[in-house]
Amino acid sequence: MKEEFLYYVWQYKLFSNSKLYTAQNELIEIKKAGTLNKNEGPDFLNAQLIIDSQLWAGNVEMLVKASDWYLHKHETDANYDAVILHVVWENDAIIYTQNNAPLATLALKDYVANSVLKNYNNLLYTNKYWIPCESQLQTLDSFLVKNWLERLYFERLEQKAIGIEALLIDLKFDYEAVLFQLIAKNFGLKINGEAFLDLAKSVHFSIIRKVAHNKKSLTALFFGMAGFLTKDIENEYYQSLVVEFNYLKHKFQLTPKTSNIFQFFRMRPSNFPTIRIAQLAALFSEHQNLFSKLMNIDKKEDFYKLFSFNLDDFWKVHYTFETSSKKSAKKLTKSFIDLILINTIVPLQFVYLKNRGEVNEETFLSLIQQVSSEKNNIIYKFSDLGITAKNAMESQALLQLKNNYCTEKQCLNCAIGNNLLRS
Repeated sequence: MKEEFLYYVWQYKLFSNSKLYTAQNELIEIKKAGTLNKNEGPDFLNAQLIIDSQLWAGNVEMLVKASDWYLHKHETDANYDAVILHVVWENDAIIYTQNNAPLATLALKDYVANSVLKNYNNLLYTNKYWIPCESQLQTLDSFLVKNWLERLYFERLEQKAIGIEALLIDLKFDYEAVLFQLIAKNFGLKINGEAFLDLAKSVHFSIIRKVAHNKKSLTALFFGMAGFLTKDIENEYYQSLVVEFNYLKHKFQLTPKTSNIFQFFRMRPSNFPTIRIAQLAALFSEHQNLFSKLMNIDKKEDFYKLFSFNLDDFWKVHYTFETSSKKSAKKLTKSFIDLILINTIVPLQFVYLKNRGEVNEETFLSLIQQVSSEKNNIIYKFSDLGITAKNAMESQALLQLKNNYCTEKQCLNCAIGNNLLRS
């Protein structure tokens, strides 16, 4: 038994009997249950109760055992002087107020239906399932699941927005610069994401603006700052980048890395950092003011067109500076662009619209619902259990559900858990 369960029962009035009595046999009528307090002090603030025909206004404290009042030393804490009701699961002690009168106490054990307690124990204390409610998922109403997934998606967006807002402040609300850092990290995927972010942070975006009109200059800038232009490699393309970067380094007083920290091991050649850096340079050379363009697009196919660009001929027959390969265009795949949409463009668009007070949930959801669902073990497992993500909004919501609710056993704060507890 946890105190959170007591909060839940009190907040939603899950009592099996409409009439409640204190341990002193005084009738309780709940006018206002109060507001759940997430800070120090009593658990519910500003409650209004009628106890034994008298109206009381104050706070409600909840503990598994009444004797925990003394264990937690509430009797010496002034924060608890305004407690008008002590709600417990087990009433194992008499608690006295400052004037030595017994504190009104409600023992919930006497008023909670066995079905509610059984459902609670099944959800929170059964460890044999991947998620606590997996044996009951088939009983859920599809409308409930749909609405909860939408709320979870916006919850996930709000969490991502915190990091974006911090980046906006750091970069003085330059949305183009923020976009560059976020996309750069995406280009590195999981393995090289931090290395790409370090590269993006190593060059002030004002410099990128000045050289972006020249793809060769921007490519040299990125490779040079990443530490790839320090070797003695005898090919014309590589040497031309070295010459161009030396000029840029002197002009802008740059301090490049002396060696690179990018990983190639166990990576598909199409994800080699050399290819991704070349693509990043081509993208920002092809589209100056990329942020402004992205904010005016609301169809997935138009994003695919925007992210379609040509690499230098050298990269069509190379994956690295030193080894040649079979000729291929090495364009960004639709699945890769989808990841950028999910992880960068849509969250940044959300922050932008939110800061302008222009977020319309239905209109906003239309873009992410066009994007295909992600493919990973969590999404596959939910599908096996009967909840299939039809698009990226739902796959993102399922990741939020699994990581923030199921794994943490936050069933009492979950719409699905709430529904099953009350069934």
